[in-house]
Amino acid sequence: MPATPPFRTGGRARQRLLKPAHESRFDQRLAAILKHATEVFYEKGYAGASMRDLSRATHTSLSGLYYYFKSKERLLYLIQKHTFKTIVERLKKRLQDSSDPEQRIRIFILNHLEYFLDNREAMKVLSHEDDALKDGFGQEIAAIKREYYRICVELLERFKEAKGLEFKSRVAVLSLFGMMNWIYTWHNPRVDADAAELARQMADIFLRGICAAPTR
Repeated sequence: MPATPPFRTGGRARQRLLKPAHESRFDQRLAAILKHATEVFYEKGYAGASMRDLSRATHTSLSGLYYYFKSKERLLYLIQKHTFKTIVERLKKRLQDSSDPEQRIRIFILNHLEYFLDNREAMKVLSHEDDALKDGFGQEIAAIKREYYRICVELLERFKEAKGLEFKSRVAVLSLFGMMNWIYTWHNPRVDADAAELARQMADIFLRGICAAPTR
């Protein structure tokens, strides 16, 4: 997948990009800018947010913001790329700890819900601004989404094979995403369970549902 660098990467900037994140002030500054930009998109919506709004929120001069990012579309692209790549990379690492088909589905659900509840603003931006990115930006984000979707399909296929079940994996996967993705619209931490307990309950509901499918 071709990577589009967020800043111009000549000379020292290129060297900073090659350093580990915890050693790079460049990466830390980028993360801070993306966090504040996410808050602006969350409050105003992508269409309603201006580069001047983003400049104020990120404590970056307007000329500096244009120099580094060119447009608010690039900022939205970076927010989406960071979010989806973080979810996918963390999931892959967690899946290494289990080979049990059912447990791996539970890991998928927990990983998804934990990130969603820890990053509510980013998830609302991603859910509501899904079609804002065009051309290369949109294609790259779509490729990461397809990878995430394929991982889930593979987990369901393994589970289906292990249990000898017959159901449409596409329908099951999209139903699972439908159950998980809108949690930020209703979850109230004062009355609802935390991510771990919600993941357990959702996994129970989902797995009982697909296990009711006919066997081969």
